[in-house]
Amino acid sequence: MKRPDIDVVVVGAGFAGLYMIHRTRAEGLSVRVFEAGDDLGGTWYWNRYPGARCDVESVEYSYSFDDALQQEWNWTERYASQPEILDYARHVADRFDLRRDITFSTRVVSAHFDEESSTWGVTTDGGETVVSRFLVMATGCLSSANIPAFPGAETFAGPTYHTGKWPHEGVDFTGKRVGLIGTGSSAIQSIPIVAEQAEHLTVFQRTATYSVPARNGTIDTSYVEDVKAHYADFRAANRLEQGGFGSRIERGETSALTAPEEERRAEFERRWEAGGFAFMASFNDFLLDKGSNDLLAEFVRDKIRTIVKDPATAELLMPTQVIGCKRLCLDTGYYDTFNRENVTLVDVSTTPIDRITETGLVTGGVAHEFDVLVYATGFDAMTGSILKVDIRGRGGQRLADAWEAGPVTYLGLSTAGFPNMFMVSGPGSPSVLTNMIVSIEQHVEWITSCIGHLSRTGFASIETTDDHQREWVAHVNMIADFTLFPRCNSWYLGANVEGKPRVFMPLLGFPAYAERCQQVAETDYEGFVLTPA
Repeated sequence: MKRPDIDVVVVGAGFAGLYMIHRTRAEGLSVRVFEAGDDLGGTWYWNRYPGARCDVESVEYSYSFDDALQQEWNWTERYASQPEILDYARHVADRFDLRRDITFSTRVVSAHFDEESSTWGVTTDGGETVVSRFLVMATGCLSSANIPAFPGAETFAGPTYHTGKWPHEGVDFTGKRVGLIGTGSSAIQSIPIVAEQAEHLTVFQRTATYSVPARNGTIDTSYVEDVKAHYADFRAANRLEQGGFGSRIERGETSALTAPEEERRAEFERRWEAGGFAFMASFNDFLLDKGSNDLLAEFVRDKIRTIVKDPATAELLMPTQVIGCKRLCLDTGYYDTFNRENVTLVDVSTTPIDRITETGLVTGGVAHEFDVLVYATGFDAMTGSILKVDIRGRGGQRLADAWEAGPVTYLGLSTAGFPNMFMVSGPGSPSVLTNMIVSIEQHVEWITSCIGHLSRTGFASIETTDDHQREWVAHVNMIADFTLFPRCNSWYLGANVEGKPRVFMPLLGFPAYAERCQQVAETDYEGFVLTPA
């Protein structure tokens, strides 16, 4: 029988991987993390595109597990930028001496389960194989860049970039003609900055996106002082929110349909001026009632008509889908950027991109030329990075085969046939519908507590069952079907990746989910089979 070299192997050194080290050590277990990047930070290591920043307020997008850490760190902006968030991750790693358990510049290529010894053989691209008792995939929900397979893509003569794999030295667009494909979140953040530098920017849009002002700025120090004085209560209140954040957001308690038009519009205006996700909280039924949703969507379209001076361009920028069924974007000057003389918007919804050429691209038979090509085409979300690893469970079954029709998990933590393997913020958990760090902390604490329990009680393995994961997937979709979320082709469904199965992957409702996980642990891990050593 194989003897494990280590208790836990973790794949990924973002916020989830860092906290896994800290919590695993607290359980008295050994841990080793493999990270493909040259440094830690995960999402905030790779996504260095111009304007990259978090859409959850800084005082909330941070760890809560150590009060001294909460008190000593000071954010500078309401919404932290990528460099500041990366600095924070590095500070946490240094403060808790986490780097010594991380192997950088190393990609895990395979992980195979050995049934006789109940261990995982984890192999890296450097040829090393480590045997561990437990495998934790902390690969992130938005970490596998999605680059559409446009014909001729390899022929473009100029430099090509993806917002999710941005050069660490940065990119200077001064004097360049830039073509940018996509109008999702990373595009909305980067387009205003690229436009300021470039000689000309041509944006290729397939689907218009709703965006509201972030109203970012220097952080309010009196607000920070108040939060720090009541951090424990602040965190506890956030964990009772559906998205794990925003407990201090004023939330409307009535339907938008019942409010008089003048009163409703005044409330929309007030929220628009305040900025941030509070915009979606003015009334209580935007994601439940299509009529109410239409009122909010039309308000945003009216704003676009007012901001964008060219009526034809404004019309192209107006989304038609349900507002909120894709994650709402926050911006700084996005729509106003299309008033610049050096910015052109090209609609590729009715005339798709035919091919990439040596000097640009062709859409609808029309050639567009530029010096630099930027893909802002998002990610193979939630499953992409996990499935890039050759994971094989009982009987040599490939995880890719088990998920061929879409990901199946129990609690977003475990998949039947893959014992002792856990996922942090996996499909079937609230993950991307929340403040990610809140979800990460809840998942890591549950996983490490489970692993500690198995180690103390002498169990060799834990795995869920087919029945429980089928019931859980049905539950996730039932909750989604109560809402308007499934009404548009979003990356929540995998709709942005050609050939990916259409399954609603995240679960709505963090508090109920966290309570369910706690109940499962307290009932001797109901839904799991624990095998004695």
